[in-house]
Amino acid sequence: MDPQQPNPDTVFEVSPDNFQSGVVERSRQVPVVLLFWAQEVMVSAEVRRDLETLARGYGGKVCVGLVDVARDPTLAQHLRVQGLPSIRVVHDGQIVHQLDGPQTEAALRALLDQLTMSSADLLREDLAGLLASGDLDQALAMLQQAVQEEPQNQVFRVELADVLARSGRIDDARQVLAGIPEDADERDRPQARIELLEEAPGLPAVDELEARLSRDDGDLEARYGLAVQAAAAGDYERALEEALTILRTDRGYRDDIGRLTMIRIFKLMGKGSELAGRYRRRMFNFMH
Repeated sequence: MDPQQPNPDTVFEVSPDNFQSGVVERSRQVPVVLLFWAQEVMVSAEVRRDLETLARGYGGKVCVGLVDVARDPTLAQHLRVQGLPSIRVVHDGQIVHQLDGPQTEAALRALLDQLTMSSADLLREDLAGLLASGDLDQALAMLQQAVQEEPQNQVFRVELADVLARSGRIDDARQVLAGIPEDADERDRPQARIELLEEAPGLPAVDELEARLSRDDGDLEARYGLAVQAAAAGDYERALEEALTILRTDRGYRDDIGRLTMIRIFKLMGKGSELAGRYRRRMFNFMH
């Protein structure tokens, strides 16, 4: 099949004859995005083209059903479609969402993302916004509700332990962490955060450590203290820079503490962090 053509299993024509099998039954496996369109309505033809292009990137997690209203208006009339283009999303045999009128490619992508993201993906997206704004209370409330609804979802429990630690509730974070299997994805993130947050108060204050460095730029113990304090405060770039300086200055210092501290900080940042990726490359380049 031409790679530029949509997969016929992903994008298909819909008529009254195949609506039950092609849309209703299929929607019990994956969401079906119904597009009501007509070649004569240019803007609807543009939406069709964008949907077909986008659908190829979702690996069969969503289907697009094309309803040519000019060929047969029956379905449009039955579903009370008032104009073109018009979109109805069918999932588990029910219409769960609709969009009427012209849609940008970005709007269509957002719709497909929403339909194909798992509950964990959706939660992480909402959580990222709350953490960026510093709203830890709302983040905790959201996570506690998510865990209550899906108590066996380890992604939610990992995030809850991590936010509890960020909020300073270390004992609560440890209690949640204790109930998470050792092999759970990213369990090491709240574990590393708890350890750093417990270590930081036993170190000299940041002002004292910076004063020591101003007197002796080679004070690697001061740099280590600053790396831990910065990591505990969420200033990951400062923390990584201090740890990398230790690594570059003396690889053997405290049994390679510079590299090991960088690895601890990488864990805090989670998967997909651009900053972590950049410093991993710098660490790798120095070591090799």
